[in-house]
Amino acid sequence: MGERFALIAGAGDIPLILARAAKAQGVSFIAVALTEAAIAPLEGLADKVYRISIGQIGKIIKTVKKEGIDNVLFIGKVKKDLLFEKIRFDLKALKLLASLKNRNDDTIMLAIVKELASEGIEVMDQTLYLRDLMPKASVLTKKKLKKNEWDDIHYGMEMAKKVAGLDIGQTVVVKDKAIMAVEAIEGTDEAVIRGGLLARGGAVVAKVAKPNQDPRFDVPVVGHTTLQSMVKAGVTILAIEAGKTLMVDKENIVKEADANRLSIVSYDFEEHSQSGV
Repeated sequence: MGERFALIAGAGDIPLILARAAKAQGVSFIAVALTEAAIAPLEGLADKVYRISIGQIGKIIKTVKKEGIDNVLFIGKVKKDLLFEKIRFDLKALKLLASLKNRNDDTIMLAIVKELASEGIEVMDQTLYLRDLMPKASVLTKKKLKKNEWDDIHYGMEMAKKVAGLDIGQTVVVKDKAIMAVEAIEGTDEAVIRGGLLARGGAVVAKVAKPNQDPRFDVPVVGHTTLQSMVKAGVTILAIEAGKTLMVDKENIVKEADANRLSIVSYDFEEHSQSGV
């Protein structure tokens, strides 16, 4: 757990949170920033910060090996639509993409994991330094939920788990037991806005881990942008899978939700299947 590693940092606040947590435990690391915005927050925490594009897989591998590191940890948002933009892919990335049977998240990431393993590099559990960011089962906010809202939460979580099992996305937006939106390539925030606007207020966002979630990549995350998207679209409830979803800045997220009369539920499937509610 204390071995030096390479932090492969995408967008958002969570790479910085992880970097601070690792540093607090006395673990040293280098950082590979996949975006310009990721560089500055990691300087002073990482031994070194490299800026390398997501399309330069060969360069990432060479950098990690040059540093004498054989463990990497992926964290932060990487927009999948980058695959359809004109970014420069190196030869290793092009070969990897050409070998894929499809371009679903798991297919891409498992291919990257396999490629790294062939170079003697292991991909670490994303949650290793972040497990205290995963809320246990409870209603985190003050507002009392009505029966019809619980009905939508149960339905939304069930549907989200099925969609996640197909490796389409991890989030659905529902209202009155009807699906308003399913997260796909656009990401959670855009799906929330689209579904909330279609619902015309009062919808539920349900976000889950995949049925066989690989902890090395794509662990579900919610944060301030999730809440901002809900407010923008008039969505009133966020349901996340208990113990399997990372919540960035939980204390302030809950305060912000209460201030906006929103509800946040950390949902345990087993608990609700046993209770029948």
